Amino acid sequence: MQQLNLPEAHLKLTNEKGKLKIFDIIRKKYVAFTPEEHVRQQFIHYLINEKKYPKSLLSVEKSLKVYETEKRADIVVYNTAGKPIVIVECKAPSINISQKAFDQTARYNMTFKADYLIVTNGLNHYCCKPDYADNTFTFLKDIPDFNTISQNAD
Repeated sequence: MQQLNLPEAHLKLTNEKGKLKIFDIIRKKYVAFTPEEHVRQQFIHYLINEKKYPKSLLSVEKSLKVYETEKRADIVVYNTAGKPIVIVECKAPSINISQKAFDQTARYNMTFKADYLIVTNGLNHYCCKPDYADNTFTFLKDIPDFNTISQNAD
């Protein structure tokens, strides 16, 4: 496994019929181990363990429609009222985070209208707060903890 720029997480791996799988603590099942899935699982542990996001408020591979096409958001965080407040887009570490990744997340956010957007490849993490009135984004230095996000949620 490639070393990521995230705190170490105790990920459960298994080998089923020659295929490496990783346990998803949100979906409560083993899924195919890919570089992107490694980032997603490590980031989930980071949100829960370091940033104190409640596990019960996270959704993984949440289905949505973008221009009549079925898509899936990597991680969606909800507030206690069930409103999406954070969308996280995960990329493999070999993928440089470009404008294309932000555009993808912004398209997904047309459905969710979340308060924060995060794009990560496990090495670099970017968090921004959309301003819907001005159609602008403010990039943050750090990923806020859940308490801060839930207090600042619109």
